Amino acid sequence: MPASDSIPSLQTTLLHRRQRLADLVGCPVVLWSGGRSPRNFPANTYPFRASSHFLYFAGLSLDHAAIRLDNGRMELFMDDPTPADILWHGAMPTRDEIAQQIGAEAAYPLEQLTHRVVGAATVAVQDTGTRYAQAQALRRGLFPTKRPEGLDRELALALVELRLCHDASALAEMRRAIAITVEAHLAGMAATRTATQESEVRAAIEAVMIRRGATPAYTSIVTTRGEVLHSDRSCNRLQPGDLMLVDAGAETESGWASDVTRTYPVSGTFSPTQRDLYDVVLAAHDRCIDYVHSGAEYRTLHWRAALTMADGLAQLGILKGDPESLVEQDAHALFFPHGIGHLLGLDVHDMEDFGDLAGYAPGRVRSDRFGLCYLRLDRPLQAGMVVTIEPGFYQVDALLNDPERRANFDGVVNWERLEEFRDVRGIRIEDDVLVTETGSEVLTVALPTDADSVAQCVRGE
Repeated sequence: MPASDSIPSLQTTLLHRRQRLADLVGCPVVLWSGGRSPRNFPANTYPFRASSHFLYFAGLSLDHAAIRLDNGRMELFMDDPTPADILWHGAMPTRDEIAQQIGAEAAYPLEQLTHRVVGAATVAVQDTGTRYAQAQALRRGLFPTKRPEGLDRELALALVELRLCHDASALAEMRRAIAITVEAHLAGMAATRTATQESEVRAAIEAVMIRRGATPAYTSIVTTRGEVLHSDRSCNRLQPGDLMLVDAGAETESGWASDVTRTYPVSGTFSPTQRDLYDVVLAAHDRCIDYVHSGAEYRTLHWRAALTMADGLAQLGILKGDPESLVEQDAHALFFPHGIGHLLGLDVHDMEDFGDLAGYAPGRVRSDRFGLCYLRLDRPLQAGMVVTIEPGFYQVDALLNDPERRANFDGVVNWERLEEFRDVRGIRIEDDVLVTETGSEVLTVALPTDADSVAQCVRGE
């Protein structure tokens, strides 16, 4: 949906969402926001972020709150701020003021919730304190979120159906998160020109997010050790021949996320081997995005990436054989072990707390194949979905030096030729793509992906 389209008010959006829920669920629904988790003593907590399922219908990240949804009607349960709260945290809106802001028809103290939960379905929250309070209020046990039962399973399936495709308000928030992310990545590239270690680049990236009123949607990956898929450290010194892999995305105050990865040379110039492998990954990235449309199978996108990677690596002499045969043997997964991407929305891996209930279409199960076991999404695409496309090439020593795998793939990998590419630890290129009625829209198009433009950004040209 174009950014110029009018965006409904928060109240209108939330009303529409709960009316759609009422069409799918015949029982009351109670959703808890969760509470703050202490780092080491009660008053020193981690930053609070409400449950995404609560946020989808409440719109605000309210601490220690719950909402009851029934037949399109919403009731808010939370306590008014105490004098001590105001002393330490300043003036805060009252329960009634918040209820009016989000369009709740009624508002009550949290203690009254126990009288309004009979026969209600829910989603277990992540923090154990609130999960215990949920079980106490509902007077029943809660199954793990990945395996809900009974009414909770019916609710989970309804939430998946509702949240798979985004409304205008959600897309507007995601566009805002992406705009901040693009600015942050460009700031990181600029900082690389004078930085001596990864942490300086990460600081420049996250400073943009904070300045723009956002937060990182996940722990930023800013590293020259790109083969570490989810590296959470930024402590390495930068060397002229290094590639910098930056996987960082902003999250808006209302919880909507972005997820973007770029890989670039610290020096501003790719070596010949780095450029060759970068272009292979980019070819897989572009081929997948060209295929995104309503009705396309996401698994097919993954296989298109795998075939493109296998073909490119064969042309470089790293793999030996026909691309289709190489993919059938999962040889590509030695260098591209993860799936092509995932859903994106209120969570950076949207609804992954439901496990494969959200990511996999009914009747489908995750494969145990080496080349498929990490595929997070396996369902037909629909207009309104936002997905990531993020192929990569990695030299992970734990995979490449594993004796069993090395023996299995010895006939299709040219290990001597691979040694010539040791200056490439990891390359990933990731964009956020909206599925439309007629094809797709790359929401992150403002951040270039072709090697020449990326290098120019690093050099400041």
